[in-house]
Amino acid sequence: MLSRTADHLFWMARYTERAENTARMLDVRVQYALMPQSALAEQQSWRTMLGVSELEEQFDAKYTALTQKEVIDFMVRDPDNPSSIASCLRAARENARAVRGSLTTEVWETENTTWLELQQHLKSRMFEHNPGQFLEWVKHRSHLSRGVTLGTMFQDEAFNFIRLGTFLERADNTARILDVKFKFLDSDTIKAGPQGEFYYLAALLRSVSAFETYRKVYRDAITPTRVAALLILQAKMPRSLVACMAAVVANLQDVRNDLSHGTERLAVKLHATLQSAEIDDILEKGLHEFLTSFLASIEELGNCISRDFLMPAAPAVQDGPPVAAG
Repeated sequence: MLSRTADHLFWMARYTERAENTARMLDVRVQYALMPQSALAEQQSWRTMLGVSELEEQFDAKYTALTQKEVIDFMVRDPDNPSSIASCLRAARENARAVRGSLTTEVWETENTTWLELQQHLKSRMFEHNPGQFLEWVKHRSHLSRGVTLGTMFQDEAFNFIRLGTFLERADNTARILDVKFKFLDSDTIKAGPQGEFYYLAALLRSVSAFETYRKVYRDAITPTRVAALLILQAKMPRSLVACMAAVVANLQDVRNDLSHGTERLAVKLHATLQSAEIDDILEKGLHEFLTSFLASIEELGNCISRDFLMPAAPAVQDGPPVAAG
């Protein structure tokens, strides 16, 4: 497969997944804002959400107030924010358009229709009048894109690069959410006690669709240790780090070439580290340190995949998740 084609497919999937991840975080934060809390706690929660994507400085440079309205505007439609939902869905559609011949008609029409419907929603300001409905729409369109891909695409290299993009982005997002949310756990809930901690952790689980799964696995109290274990080490949890890395390894094996031995070895090593890890050891050594190391490995892995299979990545223009040239 031509590297340019692989590049477009990879980034089409990453941007689609990133739009969904942003919608998930916003949706949970909007619901959490309905709970009684101080103005300071509410501001800190919104800043925590910006911290997941490392966008605090960019937001502060453009907006004078840290309120729900301004954060939603920044994360939904701001064209200067490469991680906004509008920016991600535009990039996903443009990457799909560039490789229409490698996609089924259903996949292309799904990406194109998503972009066209988004224009209507932005024009009507649906994200302001009914943010919950708008964010559910974003998540649904991502689910539809993923389902149509699984249901109609021939499982060749094109399919593998789409899956690689999806799971690499998902692993990055889950690690960022865990790192930032656990960092602010005490400061956000210390005055609210156990009840506040429950709602905070429940919101974290819902942001990755893991609340019902947690109840199925553990059946009783929600604790930070168990939340971390579920989202890092539970192989049957679709958004856990170990599940994402298993998918990355499997798809790398299917597209391996003469240059990719080192990249595949890095992915296998990272997956094996997660498989053999124990949550008590991770917490004892420091969750932040563990996740920081994981995120550095994911960034290195993404760079290696770009080097071995894709077009050279454009220089980064800001901190935060990687941004593609396509």
